[in-house]
Amino acid sequence: MKIKAREIFSIPNLLTYLRFILIPFFVWAYLTATSPSGYFLAAVLILLSGFTDVADGFIARHFNMVTDWGKAVDPVADKLTQAAIAFCLVFRYPWMWILLALFIVKELYMGIASLILLRKGKKLDGAMWFGKASTAVFYLVMIVLIAYPPMPAAIAYTMMAVSGCFLLLAFVLYIPQYNRLYREYKAEQRGAG
Repeated sequence: MKIKAREIFSIPNLLTYLRFILIPFFVWAYLTATSPSGYFLAAVLILLSGFTDVADGFIARHFNMVTDWGKAVDPVADKLTQAAIAFCLVFRYPWMWILLALFIVKELYMGIASLILLRKGKKLDGAMWFGKASTAVFYLVMIVLIAYPPMPAAIAYTMMAVSGCFLLLAFVLYIPQYNRLYREYKAEQRGAG
């Protein structure tokens, strides 16, 4: 994949890079927070990250600035942000490790399957509705947990369970999508042979 400088420095991709930059600031803000204003700052940083995610996608599609480079780096920024959030929340909510483990397994599966299929000339055509729904629920739950740390444990864990269910649903529904692409590749190979 040959990447041109104008693709690397397009406005949508610059917004994606900003999300990478915001990750360590969020981690620092959350882990060093000692007052409601500190947790609020961490939540604002995640909201800003989410805003730039929505903005880069809108700008790329609306102004015909979608690039292969952007398609590659945007999901990486998303996943690193989500992993950082879940990792930080493990320190406040010990059962968050279950959600973090599910997230890691799902992303490893999808990453490995995507690389295998990409080498065979196949790829998913963007995020599916269930992946977007899972991401939206994840961010909503995490922002509430970040911004309101004195939340009762029962409510916090219920919210995490809801997010985990959406994450598991997305994982289960993505598996047939990757299997379909692999079957298409195999069928093409048999047809070519």
